[in-house]
Amino acid sequence: MSESRFPGWHGTTIIGVRRGGEVVVAGDGQVSLGQTVIKGTARKVRRLSPGGHPVVAGFAGSTADAFALLERLETKLEATPGQLQRACVELAKDWRTDKYLQKLEAMLIVTDGDQLYVITGAGDVLEPEHDVAAIGSGGNYALAAARGLAENPDLSAEDIARRAMAIAADICVYTNGNLTVERISK
Repeated sequence: MSESRFPGWHGTTIIGVRRGGEVVVAGDGQVSLGQTVIKGTARKVRRLSPGGHPVVAGFAGSTADAFALLERLETKLEATPGQLQRACVELAKDWRTDKYLQKLEAMLIVTDGDQLYVITGAGDVLEPEHDVAAIGSGGNYALAAARGLAENPDLSAEDIARRAMAIAADICVYTNGNLTVERISK
């Protein structure tokens, strides 16, 4: 988020972990303004079902902006059923070129249980290395923790996501332990 437009606003850690035929997306519930927690139970991970093809999306950034992007993503998914990558690329192209969408300040992690992508307003559609993606204020903490935890073959995708989020919440003051967790398999 741009500090000039939203001074002091911070919030969110979202992680996506792919392992063993499933993907888990987890997000914390904290929204902060400066040193104050505005809300601790925000729901930043959502299940979408455009055209009967389930997709899970998590967002960081402005909630209204993220909802506008999720609506557009659903429209793209309805136009290209079962083609998550194509829908993500189309959304990123629109986001990069449309004057209205260019002002939106959010990032998305999306998955259909097989593919996992990070979508940004810079036109990026990134498939993460090591089957882990993370965004938001505590994203780097969660990403580092998940990559270390992924070395343990006994942990499921959900175990890794929950433990990584707990570590991020212990380190990042803009992340709490109130999680929303969605699991999806292909």
